Amino acid sequence: MDKESRIYVAGDSGLVGSALCARLSDYKKVYTIPHESLELTDYKETRSFFRLTKPEYVFIAAARVGGILDNDTFPVEFLDVNARIELNILRAATEFGVKKLLLLGSSCIYPRETPQPIPEVAILSGKLEPTNDAYAIAKLAGIIGCRSYNRERGTQFVAAMPTNVYGPNDNFDLHGAHVLPALINKFHHAKVVGAPTVELWGSGVARREFMYVDDLADACVHVMKNFVPASHAVEDVIINIGTGVDVSISALAPLIADIIGYKGKLVWNTSKPDGTLRKMLDVSRLSNLGWKSKTTLAVGIRKTYEWFLDNLDNDNLRI
Repeated sequence: MDKESRIYVAGDSGLVGSALCARLSDYKKVYTIPHESLELTDYKETRSFFRLTKPEYVFIAAARVGGILDNDTFPVEFLDVNARIELNILRAATEFGVKKLLLLGSSCIYPRETPQPIPEVAILSGKLEPTNDAYAIAKLAGIIGCRSYNRERGTQFVAAMPTNVYGPNDNFDLHGAHVLPALINKFHHAKVVGAPTVELWGSGVARREFMYVDDLADACVHVMKNFVPASHAVEDVIINIGTGVDVSISALAPLIADIIGYKGKLVWNTSKPDGTLRKMLDVSRLSNLGWKSKTTLAVGIRKTYEWFLDNLDNDNLRI
């Protein structure tokens, strides 16, 4: 992939897609198109776009994403939309001779009970976390699609498994956001209204790994250039992308509260689910390619909160 390559970023307006476009700003032929102008769940529309643009490299960042509540409430949408997007793009990319493709997956594709940190070979080795199994199955379909096309059609499709990602252009809506942006929104509102307490879901013992989105974008470009997938086993097309460091939610929450300046009390509602108790990725495969994350959690949260404040009057802010 060089500066003259034709590159398509699917999902360019989202959290990851927008960061990818920023990372690729010095590439001359980066194709993006609004969701309103291209329905990726429709194969005819997807095929027409590929026939017109003939991209050489494709990043699939388009997805229906959300937190525990959103996944648990709308499993059909998470399954249907994500599977359609992925399989349509894989099919079109094969037909029109894409040189290499990177599918953004999710660490939730790994079993609920698995060794920590989670290696790529853990895929399909156990039961999924029930609160987001529909989304995970859709992503697994995309991963197996990558392996299947590589094996049968000789393609070069890669599946990157990022850890929990956050940053500018995130979804901060309390009903659909992941834990970190949801906490930013919740603590900001509590600070503004002077709330004496903030209720948090679960016990706080669950541990998560978080990556600032600019780091993920840089890692994706590095993987696109350097990772060569094999086609024998499902894990041969996967590469984990993470920081190699995790934190408990009980430590994350006061860190965010402190950065925002909220001084009230945190109350844990233990009747609500924790989700998977620990989920940290083994990033040795990525490290062996010569890449390591650069943004610390505290720095990333500060940058994200600054962006949040700067965009409070923006109608496109998801809050």
